[in-house]
Amino acid sequence: MEPIILDLNKRYSFADYLTWFDDKRRELIGGFINLMSPAPSREHQKISMKLSLGFGNYLLNKKCEVYSAPFDVRLPKNGETDDDKTFNVVQPDIVVICDPKKLDNKGCLGAPDLIVEILSKSTSKTDLKDKYCLYEKSGVKEYWIAFPNEKSIHKFVLDKNKKYQLERMYVEGDKIFPSIFTDLIIDIADVFG
Repeated sequence: MEPIILDLNKRYSFADYLTWFDDKRRELIGGFINLMSPAPSREHQKISMKLSLGFGNYLLNKKCEVYSAPFDVRLPKNGETDDDKTFNVVQPDIVVICDPKKLDNKGCLGAPDLIVEILSKSTSKTDLKDKYCLYEKSGVKEYWIAFPNEKSIHKFVLDKNKKYQLERMYVEGDKIFPSIFTDLIIDIADVFG
């Protein structure tokens, strides 16, 4: 198979994205390609698995569903549904979706209820700035950013003005819970242990 050569300065849509058949992981933010590392570190995978299992076990037989990367989340502007007019496609580490109408065979169309990103050297700028702004603008109710080196999770929640507020930073010894279902309690020490 011939390698796909893409212009990183060109703006692409989800329709373009669907034509790229190779083993590279990419996202689109504002139509521009964000190259992703081929495989996260073992520590990253361990944190992702523990959080995914926590959400997954809690959500058994409930209407919300949890997915982990790679899973495409399309965040179109103004409720646009056409693939050629959708310029934001991300693969968050973990997503929780409570509206089954947002799910289709391509992934999720519209804002998930909760997104978790686990920082690494290669993703920190994107996760802390670009995705933070995109998720806030798109209406993702809750955004958790996990910092493996600090063994902490920053929990951001949309306020009534549709702006993220840092609820707090959770560290070892703390227990975190999603605002969308407060009876799920996750021990930070277990996540990073």
